[in-house]
Amino acid sequence: MKAVIFTTVLMLSCSAATFAAAASEGSALREARALLTAEGMESERPPYHPGHGVNFNPSDHVFIKSALAIDFAYRNASVTLPLFRGLSPEGQDVFYIVTDASDFEVAHRMGVNYAPKLAEAVGSPGVQDVTLEDGIMKFAGKVDFSPEYKVVPGDPPGYFPPKVANPGAVADDKWSSIVVLPSGLVLNAQIVANASGHHLRVKSIDTEARTVTLSILDGVQGGNQYFYHLVTDASVPIAAVLEKGVVAPRLAKLPEFGKSLPGEKSALLGFSPVLNGRTDKGSGEDQGFSTALANGGVDPINVFPIGPDNDNPSRENNYSPLWDAHVSMWTQAAIDGGKVHRIHSMDEQKSLIREGLLTSASISPPGPGNPYVGGLRPTDAIINCPVIAQPDLPPQ
Repeated sequence: MKAVIFTTVLMLSCSAATFAAAASEGSALREARALLTAEGMESERPPYHPGHGVNFNPSDHVFIKSALAIDFAYRNASVTLPLFRGLSPEGQDVFYIVTDASDFEVAHRMGVNYAPKLAEAVGSPGVQDVTLEDGIMKFAGKVDFSPEYKVVPGDPPGYFPPKVANPGAVADDKWSSIVVLPSGLVLNAQIVANASGHHLRVKSIDTEARTVTLSILDGVQGGNQYFYHLVTDASVPIAAVLEKGVVAPRLAKLPEFGKSLPGEKSALLGFSPVLNGRTDKGSGEDQGFSTALANGGVDPINVFPIGPDNDNPSRENNYSPLWDAHVSMWTQAAIDGGKVHRIHSMDEQKSLIREGLLTSASISPPGPGNPYVGGLRPTDAIINCPVIAQPDLPPQ
């Protein structure tokens, strides 16, 4: 009899848990629909709906389906995205974009990247809890776009560290672009304009039509030269300066540096900027912080392990826009041997590490290495870089 009672209680508990999960998923979809409805009403443009967005060429491999336009001009690429209106803590209008969601159905409905790892951020001090009323999100934190951006390269040959590195936007201690809605849904939502100005990556913005065009960066992944991503914010000033994003210190409180493998309780994913790559712009071999500083802020061409897998609903889907920087550095042996070149994939990076040609950058603090990126140590810097597209284009 006791066994029967125990089994019945267990079944009821499981049913309750299943119902609660389903209710939460339903609430998340309702929140997504409310956001889209409000955006559609205010823009007087039909909100994105699966299958009814812009018909990009299949060879463009556009991940964010809600994008309104993409320009793949070399070294001058851009994406146009829908603009959402929200409210500051004081109730003033702010304008933001959404690029990633922790829920598969929400990501599909909104036309953004599915990033299940973002759910690992819930409950951490690195997120920003927001409220939602009639599809209008109210933020707890603020971003100041008024500071003057300035960078002065260091001395050659490395140009790093810069002599001056002043970010062009600074968030307060309550701001995080990783926002948690009342249902528990996590969105990657970055303010790009408010009363203080606009994001450094804004090329044009129309707050009436609710559109914004932002510059996107090149990178490498899986041997492909073109891995276009958008830098929104970073947890430390130097990364925000080099990548032209917002300094958002709260991001550093997200879990957990150096944890990138599927199943690890981390919202982050390791990737690798290069500290001291070649600086000869136009050679096809330039890469890294050094080339960005030496050539007026061109893309550093960072090395990424994977891209979005938006058709994969599994919780083992390992994509995250929160890139945990593991900065690499060419060794003296590589420099003396003339082996320095542009790295094109994470597999190539791991091979170079095994050969003793690449190692953890001197700026990375002591600690264990991360096997996901070949054993490099984390630099304790997060760069929020949602991936936009990975087009099939001829090399430049």
